[in-house]
This record gives sequence, C-alpha cells and structure tokens, in this order.
Amino acid sequence: MDSTTIAQMIRQGLPDAEVTVSGDDGVHFEAVVRSPSFAGKPTLARHRMVYATLGELMGNEIHALGLRTELPE
Repeated sequence: MDSTTIAQMIRQGLPDAEVTVSGDDGVHFEAVVRSPSFAGKPTLARHRMVYATLGELMGNEIHALGLRTELPE
C-alpha cells in the first residue's frame, strides 16, 4: 500500500475533500483530510467517514492510519 493510493481512495469517497497522506513503511500512514462534509460532526464521526472510504484495507493492508480531520479554512 502507498500514500498516493490511500489519498485517491479518500478523495473518491469524499470528493469535496483536500487530502494529504504520508507514510514510508507501507503499513503506517498519517492523513490530513479537510472537507466541508465534516461540518457539525464530532471527531469520531469524521474519522468513521474517512475509514469508510478505505473499507477492508483498514486493519489489513493499512495497519495504522493517524488522522487529522478538519473543516476548510
């Protein structure tokens, strides 16, 4: 797994999002996701929205994903 693929999957599931993903070892990643879709949602709900875009990859090909979910400025 690579950060480019993860970013593309998140953008596909949240088309209004700005996404930056980093990670060098192929299993541990950090992502910053900015989306107007997060408005009014608590952090846990935002994270679940992002995890839903990655489906079964979470916990398998993607061992860990650190998330920062924000509203656009």
